[in-house]
Amino acid sequence: MSALSTLQPISHPMFTRHKISVQVKRDDQIDKVISGNKWRKLKYNLLHAKAINAKGIITFGGSFSNHIHACALACKQQQLSVIGIIRGEEDNQDNYTLAWAKHWGMQLSFVDRKTYRLRNEKSYLQHLQQQYPDYLIVPEGGSNALALIGMAEVIDELNQQSEFDTLLSPVGSGGTLAGLISADKNQHKILGISVLKQDGYLVKQVNDLLPEHAKAHTNWQLMSQYHGGGYAKFSAQDAQRIRSFSAVVGIDFEPVYSGKMILALLDLMSTGYFPAHHRIVLLHTGGLQGLAGMFERGILNPNEWPSLPAPPVR
Repeated sequence: MSALSTLQPISHPMFTRHKISVQVKRDDQIDKVISGNKWRKLKYNLLHAKAINAKGIITFGGSFSNHIHACALACKQQQLSVIGIIRGEEDNQDNYTLAWAKHWGMQLSFVDRKTYRLRNEKSYLQHLQQQYPDYLIVPEGGSNALALIGMAEVIDELNQQSEFDTLLSPVGSGGTLAGLISADKNQHKILGISVLKQDGYLVKQVNDLLPEHAKAHTNWQLMSQYHGGGYAKFSAQDAQRIRSFSAVVGIDFEPVYSGKMILALLDLMSTGYFPAHHRIVLLHTGGLQGLAGMFERGILNPNEWPSLPAPPVR
C-alpha cells in the first residue's frame, strides 16, 4: 500500500535539549482542500454511499466546520448530493466555510442548538431518514465505523514508514483516535489531545466507536488539560507560541486542532514526560481553512497566519 502522506522529520532546540526525535505525519497534504483526517474519515463513507446507490449524504456541523467544508467538496467530486445540518444562525451562511460549501453544492439546513443536540438521538435520526430515505446519514465530524477504517490506514502507513514510540493526535469527535487505537493493536503509545472541555464525553465517544477487538487495548490516553478553555478557545499567548513553533519547524499549524497538539507536546516535553531518545510522531490533521472564520471575526490577524484561497464570489 502506498502512503497517502509523507512522514517529515522536524528539528527544534527543545527536541535537541531533551534528546527526542519528532516527525510529522503530513495528512494536511493529502488533498489541497479536503485535508487530513477529514479525507480519511470520508473515504469509506462515500464509497459505501456509492455502493448502496444512495442519492447523497446528510451530515452535521457548525458554521465554521472543517468537516462540513470537506464533505461538500468530497460529495461534489463523487457526484453525490449533500445536505449539511448546521448548528447556529443563518447569519453565518455567507462566511468563508459555508460560502464554499454552498459553492460546491451543499444544501444548508440551519437548526437551533436544542435541535442540534439531538444529532445522535435514534428517534431524531429515524425521522431524518424518513424525510430523506435515499440519503446516507454521516455523523458530525464523520466519526463512525466506516471512518475508523480510513483512520486505521494511518497506522498501516506509519508502520511502513518508520519506527516510533508515541503518536500524538488532536481529538474533536473521537473518530480519529478510535481509528488509530483499533489499528495499532497495542504496538505504540497513542496520546489523544482533547480540543474540547468535555473530556468525559469524548472518552465515552471513543469507547463507543471502538470495535470489540480494540476495547481491551490499553496503550492510549486522552489528555484533557490542553483544550485552552474549550473548543476553538485559545489565548493570544498560545496563538503566538504556535506561530513561533511553525516558524522554527517550517510547517503551519492552526490553533483549534493541530496547534493544541503542539502546545501539549511542548508542555509534556518540558516536564520530562518523554524519556531521552524517545521517538514521537505528530499527526497533522489539517484544518487550516478554519483560520478564515477567525479572521472574519477578528480573533486572529490574517497578516500573521498562512493565506487562504479567496472565497467564491458570494
